[in-house]
Amino acid sequence: MPSTQPKQAGAQDPMDFNNNRELRAQLFILRNKSCCEITISDYGARIVSLVVPDKNRQLTNVVLGFDHPQEYLLATMPYYGAAIGRYGNRIAGGKFSLGGQDYQLPQNNGGNCLHGGLRGFHDHVWEAAQRAENCIEFSRMFEDGDEGFPGNLRVKILYTLTENSALRIQYEAVSDKSTIINLTNHAFFNLNGAGMGDIYDHDLHINADAYTPVDGSLIPTGALEPVEGTPFDFRQSVKIGLRINQQDEQLAMGNGYDHNYVLNPALPAMKEPAAIAIGDLTGIRLKVFTTEPGLQFYSGNFMDGTNRISGGIADHFRTAFCLETQHFPDSPNQPAFPPVVLKPQEIFYSETIYAFDLA
Repeated sequence: MPSTQPKQAGAQDPMDFNNNRELRAQLFILRNKSCCEITISDYGARIVSLVVPDKNRQLTNVVLGFDHPQEYLLATMPYYGAAIGRYGNRIAGGKFSLGGQDYQLPQNNGGNCLHGGLRGFHDHVWEAAQRAENCIEFSRMFEDGDEGFPGNLRVKILYTLTENSALRIQYEAVSDKSTIINLTNHAFFNLNGAGMGDIYDHDLHINADAYTPVDGSLIPTGALEPVEGTPFDFRQSVKIGLRINQQDEQLAMGNGYDHNYVLNPALPAMKEPAAIAIGDLTGIRLKVFTTEPGLQFYSGNFMDGTNRISGGIADHFRTAFCLETQHFPDSPNQPAFPPVVLKPQEIFYSETIYAFDLA
């Protein structure tokens, strides 16, 4: 990134890249009195770093990011820390039908559409407006037909850092045509510190009695399977690595955990955490609250050390995990899943909180 200092909305740093693209990106830094600091870029409305104190009062960056925008462009996984849309996760064959019309999206992931296509939310520079010292809003219009999706979609994403070290993310969208929508954030977490080894000894709890099993291309089969008696049972906090290498068909499908959890319906939205993770070395605890019905747990199975995160550290296999709050994958083709259709002039709203403290 061009700077580590906060900038006013509208100030931009021009940068030239290969493939004839020019990216203008800027950073925004939110801080609180508890020494928590979050750096966010208008490129992809993405979290670049998130620093919190550990049990020894050492400041620890718990989110993987890059030092320069070009590295996001060239990364084997372009989603690090980014806002994801119009449709987070996978859509089978990149196809869906809506209002009697068939739509074809980019097939950018094994024949499926992943995270909004080739140029989803992650690959655009957003308009930025500082709403308060602890709050920044990103907004953008995505035109009718963009990546194959119907409707002119106006999106706002509000990031707020609270004094008790919680990052509140609010998503709002409106369309002039019926469309589908599923928004999330793709932060890669390591609560021991970015670049501090694998995440096997992190404790994880997910408040879900069921998950959506997948086929060989990671598309849900349509079933809701109980987690009881399977390696997917995180109803009680267990180490991420405890069962990740067990002989299990679903683990083999995702090369580890890359599955949507069906959050318990009785879970009061924003009152009880959907998930809790704890770094074994730092004692840093992450609590996730959401209004969404699902949570994708991804254990970094496709990280292979190709990319160099901040400080030149390789993003080795399973050195980070993601907890992506969401509607279910492939919902447009799964009538039994919670609906994802946004009708004209309706207001889509979703909220997620990543709250940090010490265990």
